[in-house]
Amino acid sequence: MSALSILHDAVVAAFAAHGNRSPYFTAIDGLALLRSFTERHPNHLIHRPALCIVVQGAKWTTFGERRLHYRTGQAMVVSVEMPGASQVVHGAPDAPYLSAVIELDQAILREVYESMEAPPTPASDEHAAFVMELNEAILGCAARAVSLLGEPQAIPLLYPGVKRELCYRLLAGPHGAVFARMVVGAERNRRLVEAIHALRGNFDKQVRVDDLAALAGLSPTAFHRQFKAMTAMTPVQFQKQIRLMEARRLMLSREMSAETVAFEVGYASPSQFSREYARLFGAPPRRDIGKLLSA
Repeated sequence: MSALSILHDAVVAAFAAHGNRSPYFTAIDGLALLRSFTERHPNHLIHRPALCIVVQGAKWTTFGERRLHYRTGQAMVVSVEMPGASQVVHGAPDAPYLSAVIELDQAILREVYESMEAPPTPASDEHAAFVMELNEAILGCAARAVSLLGEPQAIPLLYPGVKRELCYRLLAGPHGAVFARMVVGAERNRRLVEAIHALRGNFDKQVRVDDLAALAGLSPTAFHRQFKAMTAMTPVQFQKQIRLMEARRLMLSREMSAETVAFEVGYASPSQFSREYARLFGAPPRRDIGKLLSA
């Protein structure tokens, strides 16, 4: 029996035990399971560094101008927290879309990397997200992680070892150089990521590109070019998407009005907020939130 089949059965069993609700944020910190019986409309969210494994079906995710397609036996890897939109494109009642999302632990990746006898040389590719084929070793780690959900008492004892092995398999595999870049990277990339984190953490404030460029140790022109090469977005587009996604979350969770939330996330003009919200989500705030609440 292949590791993918074992993972598939473990995901199905986990959903059955959980009550079949999706997304399922499991008892294992950093492990979530997704399922969809139909093709879904785009889902906008802020992606954290993670391995997004497709167990069954197919999906695409866009980051700015870049669209990544991935299917059964593949995974999308995200190395920097950034906004994106995803859509299931293959899911049916008799074969639903199934996915396991495992957040990447940078501390363990670094520890494993530094312990390797011959660690891979960091890649120079600057894309913050890519699609990879999964081998039996990586799928086996994912299968063991999901299977632990059936033994809650074993999770604190066994999952740390599974997570460590997964980091090793990623670093020792065909894409090891890319994961090595996530751990080490060039000084330029490290400081660029710091600037991205600063923009993410101050999304509701006026942030000058010149200040971000200085944080990254780059000229404004070079910073703009390298930021877009990594995220497929300009700094302004990145901040705008973060603001709008946070606004949507606040309106759903706190029942805030569009005008109130516009100022909350950093807009000076509620009308501009509504226009940009409709452009991203396909409908003005009130109509979009009403549709989501009634779904």
